[in-house]
Amino acid sequence: MVKIVVSGAQGRMGKRITSLAEKDSDLEVVAGVELKANPEENIVSDLNLIKNDYNCIVEFTTPAATIEHVKMAAKLKKAMVVGTTGLSDKDVKVIREASKTIPIVFSPNMSVGVNVLFGLIEKAAGILGKEYTASIKEAHHIHKKDKPSGTAKFMAKIAKEKLGDVDIPTESIRKGEIVGDHDITFESEVDTLKISHSAKTRDIFALGALKAAKFVVKKKKGLFSMRDILSSKG
Repeated sequence: MVKIVVSGAQGRMGKRITSLAEKDSDLEVVAGVELKANPEENIVSDLNLIKNDYNCIVEFTTPAATIEHVKMAAKLKKAMVVGTTGLSDKDVKVIREASKTIPIVFSPNMSVGVNVLFGLIEKAAGILGKEYTASIKEAHHIHKKDKPSGTAKFMAKIAKEKLGDVDIPTESIRKGEIVGDHDITFESEVDTLKISHSAKTRDIFALGALKAAKFVVKKKKGLFSMRDILSSKG
């Protein structure tokens, strides 16, 4: 049994993670963490206030809260799954440092489909080479604060590793309640290749996060990505 704490328990992602975890016999949500605590629902404002034992913290909050929780998790010796976006390079360094003590899955996107997209981008850019230019388009709901998305930034990073340090323009759209759409276009003088992914519901991110929780509790320490999970046999 993997016992998890959901940080950002009352947010959009937190609610879906909790709901889906409750339907999984291999998982138990022992508590939630939220700025506005609700003792009746076993939601606290501080990790140190959680009385039940647990294996892993699943984190989908703000950059500031995430970094605070990463530091606390390192002290408490708890595994983490971090899906928070908008983290700075300085924040990522804190996560890398903590991973020397505890196991952490950190990914800009927990969707299995998006991580397949990452692999396709890497393969396409490697084959197409510098004769092609690339551009990215991403769309999310109006509540998303970071722009461009962490997923779009990672897509650009993967492409640049194969195409060279070239400019890859990114168009960001914030409209309605779009869950998450990502496209990358490779273009030459003779053809155009587009690879895209569209999320229908937030459940794809929640399911990925729960898959990550089951994976990370088996590790002693280290920094892992969704690609590590997808390539793992157990």
